[in-house]
Amino acid sequence: MAQTRALSLLGLKVLGSFTGHAGYDGVMLGLPDAGVHLELTHHEQGSPGEAPSRDNLLVLYIPERAALARIVARLFSMGYPEVEPANPYWKGRSTTIADPDGWRVVLFDGVWA
Repeated sequence: MAQTRALSLLGLKVLGSFTGHAGYDGVMLGLPDAGVHLELTHHEQGSPGEAPSRDNLLVLYIPERAALARIVARLFSMGYPEVEPANPYWKGRSTTIADPDGWRVVLFDGVWA
């Protein structure tokens, strides 16, 4: 799954995975020492179509500016350039990256309040 590679580049650790469960494969991603995870699944027959819009987002709030800079630099070096956010709220507050399928990840500079 292309999304798994992109998310691992964000520093999310693979916590677990499964294959062939009623036609589904999946991976669980999380931050070290965090009690929550993000699970992505994929059916063997696929889900045809493109990302619904430029504003369907996964937003990650990164409170440590140095960590954010490292993640952005790593993504840029791997060929994931910044894209213009559809929502002006994100401009100047974050970095928006599009994965190979067109889904967007927003790396927000700060904490959610």
